[in-house]
Amino acid sequence: MPRAFFKAYDMRGTFGVDFDLDTVYRVGRALPQAVPGSRWLVGRDCRTTSPDVCAALVDGLAAAGVEVSDLGPCTTPMVYFFTAEDGYDGSVMVTASHNPPEDNGLKVSSRGARPVGYADGLDQVERIVEASAGDAVARRPAAAHAVGDVLPRYLEWMLARRPDLGGLRFAVDCSCGMASLLARELFPGAEIINAEPDGRFPAHSPNPLRPESREQLSAHVREKRLDCGIIFDGDADRCMFVDETGAFVPPDCLVPVVAAACGVGPGDKVVHDVRTSRGAIDAIRRLGAEPLMVPVGHAFAKPALRASGAKCGGELAGHYYFREFHCCDSGALAALKVLGEVAAAKRGGRTFSEMMRPISGVYANSGEVNFRVEDKESAIARALGVMARRFPAEVSRSEMDGVRVEFAEGWVSIRKSNTEPYLRLVVECAGADRLAEWKSLLAEAIGEG
Repeated sequence: MPRAFFKAYDMRGTFGVDFDLDTVYRVGRALPQAVPGSRWLVGRDCRTTSPDVCAALVDGLAAAGVEVSDLGPCTTPMVYFFTAEDGYDGSVMVTASHNPPEDNGLKVSSRGARPVGYADGLDQVERIVEASAGDAVARRPAAAHAVGDVLPRYLEWMLARRPDLGGLRFAVDCSCGMASLLARELFPGAEIINAEPDGRFPAHSPNPLRPESREQLSAHVREKRLDCGIIFDGDADRCMFVDETGAFVPPDCLVPVVAAACGVGPGDKVVHDVRTSRGAIDAIRRLGAEPLMVPVGHAFAKPALRASGAKCGGELAGHYYFREFHCCDSGALAALKVLGEVAAAKRGGRTFSEMMRPISGVYANSGEVNFRVEDKESAIARALGVMARRFPAEVSRSEMDGVRVEFAEGWVSIRKSNTEPYLRLVVECAGADRLAEWKSLLAEAIGEG
């Protein structure tokens, strides 16, 4: 079994290349040793391989002697919600999230919907699976307990938190993914596109961070003269927005918008990752709240919410976390929170882009730029060398996840991806000319290898 299947936050890879059904069965048998407990919950997305992967997982869990309940096709946040609400000891969502159609994977949580990553359980699972690789195992089919139609209960919880959206005209792109289960009920009156689940993702990639994935939504918003558009990823744990012009709204700049919708005020904390715009951090402070920086990934954000008592948090990748949602991420809840703020702005005579200008219009930002390099440590060292020689004086530095270097004029984040074979760079500073200069210097240094 290639090591590539086990990631920092989950297990994920190309089916038939990085893992197979035997791998999944062995993972199922091993999981209860890393995450103790007798009651487990499983769910799956709409990928073509997900039914078979889920069946192999259930067989493995049953072989380990645990009781398994099956949500069937669902969103990843639904698995989190029912894991916590119904007191399951562990859960697994079969999904590869935003990855291509040929990929699949497993997202694991423990009691209370706490994340299980490589550092706190998946490493043990990997060792057990590898140790059993030479053993012949006879997989015995097992049946999971069907939990029944829980969607109405989930929707009731969400609808109780839906703000006043009166007068707002918007579109929702489900990306042919699992948001299709919720969109019509949660967003009445919205124009919904790519609304049928299809694990081949025929309309576009299920990754809304890719510009080409958003082209259809942006065009639709412009053509229909809508106030905004929402796009979900494949398993609906992330959402992203375009404004009334069809322009992409940086997800990190929506963190203070989500915070305002959650009632954040003086004395509260808001979690954000190391790639967050200074404009967003300043906006959090204007709410009277304290920004709390954490490494990238739900395995860090969720525990930070629990430990700090923060009401909410968010990431550049479009994950937004809520204390009221068991400190987990929910694309649907985030969409409702942001829509409520956009609707309020419209009633006050402002467009979405005007509402965002004090946050996203202050600094020039590169967005996340990916570099495929063999020796990532050397590339980081070269980039730091260029900053020391060619950039203004360094003000401060964080090394909690890669390195984020702060200057009076801006900042640079450079880190190794935990899910893909890339080095990721974000540059932000005052002025487009300086941004182009800094980005060019760093890209040249990184690319030397």
